[in-house]
Amino acid sequence: MTLQQSLTKHIKDAISSAYDATLETVEFQATRKEFEGDITVVVFPMLRVVKGNPVAIGEAIGNYLVENVTEVVRFNVVKGFLNVVLSDTHFLDFFTEVTDFSSYGIQPQNDDAMMVEYASPNTNKPLHLGHVRNVLLGYSVAQIVKASGKKVYKTQIINDRGIHICKSMLAWERYGNGETPQSTGKKGDKLVGDYYVRFDKEYKAEIATLEASGKTTEEAKAEAPIIIEAQQMLLKWEAGDKDVVALWKKMNGWVYEGFDATYEAIGVDFDKNYYESNTYLLGKEFIAEGLKSGVFIQKEDGSVWCDLTEEGLDEKIVLRSDGTAVYMTQDIGTAIQRVKDYPDVTGMIYTVGNEQDYHFQVLFLILKKLGFKWAENLFHLSYGMVDLPSGKMKSREGTVVDADDLIENMTNTAREISEDLGKIDDFNEEEKNELYHTIGLGALKYYILKVDPKKRILFNPEESVDFQGNTGPFIQYTYARIQSIIRKSEGDLILDLKDYTLDPKEKEVLKTLQLFPDVIQQAASNYSPALIANYTYDLVKEFNSFYQNVPIFAADNNKEIQFRVALCAAVGDVIKTAFSLLGINVPERM
Repeated sequence: MTLQQSLTKHIKDAISSAYDATLETVEFQATRKEFEGDITVVVFPMLRVVKGNPVAIGEAIGNYLVENVTEVVRFNVVKGFLNVVLSDTHFLDFFTEVTDFSSYGIQPQNDDAMMVEYASPNTNKPLHLGHVRNVLLGYSVAQIVKASGKKVYKTQIINDRGIHICKSMLAWERYGNGETPQSTGKKGDKLVGDYYVRFDKEYKAEIATLEASGKTTEEAKAEAPIIIEAQQMLLKWEAGDKDVVALWKKMNGWVYEGFDATYEAIGVDFDKNYYESNTYLLGKEFIAEGLKSGVFIQKEDGSVWCDLTEEGLDEKIVLRSDGTAVYMTQDIGTAIQRVKDYPDVTGMIYTVGNEQDYHFQVLFLILKKLGFKWAENLFHLSYGMVDLPSGKMKSREGTVVDADDLIENMTNTAREISEDLGKIDDFNEEEKNELYHTIGLGALKYYILKVDPKKRILFNPEESVDFQGNTGPFIQYTYARIQSIIRKSEGDLILDLKDYTLDPKEKEVLKTLQLFPDVIQQAASNYSPALIANYTYDLVKEFNSFYQNVPIFAADNNKEIQFRVALCAAVGDVIKTAFSLLGINVPERM
């Protein structure tokens, strides 16, 4: 039984005894810094069932707890808040009962399996800053959900078909002169992305020519020869045209190699890849079944729709009049195929930007209408876009921040700042380069993940690589400082904490450590790495306050030295675990 569970039972007993009333729940919160206390009971909600003055009710509960709960030593009441002070023994018992802080908070896996989708790139361009937020969020959520005790499968759907890839293919055919990643020395995804930009340039030129001849903008966009040819190429691909399919396989192969290199550099992976070119066919099969059962309707032009007006939405197309699939077709097929492949999956988390909120509302409703029970447990991890000081990114115009360039820039920024600080003179070049990469990636990941997923981000690389404040490098530096303390300690830490009196700073660190398992569960329930990130920052702030105010090796006796070194080690272990849930590495030295 946890402390809160124990307190809840005794508080309910106190209310029953003093007021002959029954409390359903008890609300707790952290005690505000200006008041004495280790945990606060919120009295105001109790007024629904208990008639009386909230201060008097708080006093009655406090007296009952002091008499009946050994961990409670005193209390104070401020308006409707009962601040409870816990004994040193409570915190010391907690510390000694945790046999291994390196696995503290991580729950053993149960049979409940979730699938987390992230990345989901198009094969017409390299990964960019927007993809980076996506993969960092998805990977971190997968790690957190796994730590909470569930089995997790990490996956992506690669959007390898459709008009977007045909645009790159057509531009390469027209203007590529047979160049390849090998002949140019470019990563394959960058080479293909160049031709996507080239297509847009040529398309705009043709539109301008048609407009000059008297066409409206909409007419010009529809009648431009290059877009018509791209549309014809898509129809040929779906018909299995040998030459088009061969070109598609070749150019997609270039892109996959580029994606894999970027994923490795970022530090994320997948258990299984799905490809739209495969799953859209399965989607079409289930649309045919849904037509028979009345889930879908076919219009006079042959297009197939799902009527969701009764659910407050509108009609959604799932198959075009020419029989070609839309994104909804693919996503229906993909979801069904995933459960076929992993029968133990009871739910899925889709990491996709908030511009697709409506799409996933529709998808989840359609899957429910098709009768899939697991469709009740689908979640869209909707996140805000990433902006730059210069404005919004546009892939077609080539104004995106390339993911590979971003990683290199973050590493270089970390190099410049680290060299200015002058604390790594004893590192060799290999150690320095590894450290710069660790700091740079840590800065990037933490800067993005500390923000609530729903919020839009203005990304500032220089601000993220700061060794002060709520940043990844600040936390990494604290971890390295702790490792230095451990290296300076001598021998095994044999703790005898009988009659040990905690310094208030030690107590604050222990209180924060104690929260970690609950934070993991909250982060898993809310699919929010930000809760882990900001908890870690709070822990580091408490630790640094302890470090600056409480002597370690200059303590009064060996017992204090051993406990404080052990406390440092525990904080280091939790920082390392928390950062691993964010996909961030921590350096042993900085």
